[in-house]
Amino acid sequence: MKIVVTGSLGHIGKPLTEELLQKGHIVTVISSNPEKRSGIEQMGATAAIGAMEDAAFLAETFTGADVVYCMVPPAAFKEPDRRLFYSSIAKNYVSAIKQAQVKRAIHLSTFGADLDSGTGILLGAYDAENIFNQLADVQVTHVRPTYFYYNLNNFISMIKHQGVIKANYGGDKTFPMVAPIDIAAAIADEIFNDTSKGTVRYVSSDERNGHEIANVLGEAIGKPDLKWEMISNEEVLQNLKGFGVPTILAEGFVEMYDSMHKGNLARDFYKNKPAFGKIKLEEFAKEFAAAYNA
Repeated sequence: MKIVVTGSLGHIGKPLTEELLQKGHIVTVISSNPEKRSGIEQMGATAAIGAMEDAAFLAETFTGADVVYCMVPPAAFKEPDRRLFYSSIAKNYVSAIKQAQVKRAIHLSTFGADLDSGTGILLGAYDAENIFNQLADVQVTHVRPTYFYYNLNNFISMIKHQGVIKANYGGDKTFPMVAPIDIAAAIADEIFNDTSKGTVRYVSSDERNGHEIANVLGEAIGKPDLKWEMISNEEVLQNLKGFGVPTILAEGFVEMYDSMHKGNLARDFYKNKPAFGKIKLEEFAKEFAAAYNA
């Protein structure tokens, strides 16, 4: 099959591309960074250099593809109005899919995308899913991963300077986490399955509470007494703004994690709980320790 992969050679795109190529498929990888061209071509894929904001470029690249994998680029995290950015990119994807007459699409969404309020920065995924669902005669799968393990790397500086993990989620509350390699495996599996329009697939690797996470990470970095401390939404908001995060984005992060802590974000996930992937927290802790000691 001819398959287009967005996301360049990122955490998900690279292992996904490797698996698809190993299975003998013709893969085109889209990247906005010209410097990624050689790496993509060395893997055996075709590089398409352009922007997700360019619907015409997407349509040209999608032409002839049997399957397209669509994700919102990491640039979304730099956008103050992340919800607007999500909708814009999703509309470009849908326009390109229509023009190229692609019949199978895999959309990287997130847990919590079933909710139309209260999820902060994830509201864009709710909008994007609804935009994709407007496609007629196209098989669409929304892949909904949970909390990415590598988000825990954001606590490295805090641990080094304060000796503790502070957040408005976690503590004694359990939440599901996922490794990108398990997401890539789920996407590859979906590509080769016939599914009906509107299908949702959750992906997760493990679930722990904040105290358990602190214990595992603490052991990995030589700080066995590392603690996870709950703090208020307001304190998190002020911390984010103090680091220069735009107010609208900071408020979105706080609301998202508050929703996760209250159990709203993962409610539908637990109603449709999948088999967990291969990468457990202890395995990720090795990566965390390497980043911590770098």
